[in-house]
Amino acid sequence: MSIIDSVRNALVPVHREGYRFVAIFFGVSVLLGLIAEPLFWIGLVLTAWCAYFFRDPERVTPLDDDIVVSPADGRVSSVVRMQPPEELGLGSDEMLRISVFMNVFDCHVNRAPVAGQIVRKVYSKGSFLNAELDKASSENERSGIVIETERHGEIGVVQIAGLVARRILCWSEEGEILDAGERFGLIRFGSRLDVFLPAGARSLVSVGQTAIAGETMLAEFGSAKGPVVSRRD
Repeated sequence: MSIIDSVRNALVPVHREGYRFVAIFFGVSVLLGLIAEPLFWIGLVLTAWCAYFFRDPERVTPLDDDIVVSPADGRVSSVVRMQPPEELGLGSDEMLRISVFMNVFDCHVNRAPVAGQIVRKVYSKGSFLNAELDKASSENERSGIVIETERHGEIGVVQIAGLVARRILCWSEEGEILDAGERFGLIRFGSRLDVFLPAGARSLVSVGQTAIAGETMLAEFGSAKGPVVSRRD
């Protein structure tokens, strides 16, 4: 492999949602450089961070209908059983909720935890509390989708705003069919993703564990069946 190939493989593409922000950061850097040269270099560092924030790497997703993958990069902040948000329409019974908290250095492209069809999409206005707080799931501004799976019923996925996050993007719509690991949204800048799973789901992660969107197996239905086939995306 040549040096050029090595560099190309090491570079991670920037998601299209980040293009204008990178351009703005660079433009401001140039303007600051006209005032004082050191300000340009500071701005250039911030521009590099902006590009890093909006990175969109390929992921290798397990292809198994009994596996639930992480919808976000970050740290598993909660594994509990509780009622899902009322707006999701998932009923009043407790479900397994697994939360993944994203800081400003994590990749913020969100991916579908399971394959299925989006049967509901809801947006709820709210506060901008620390996304790590348990009450953030019901009080913070959030966007939720409900995915109908072939074998395990409906699964809820909620993007939750935080102290810094002020913009939740969910470009997938009701009726759309998603593959596990497929990109469906993005949050700026730092927040949390909750996954609500019905009876029969068993958590495979612990609080404090690092999760990788589209790759880390958060939970499974039934017992393990050995090696799992994967897809690169």
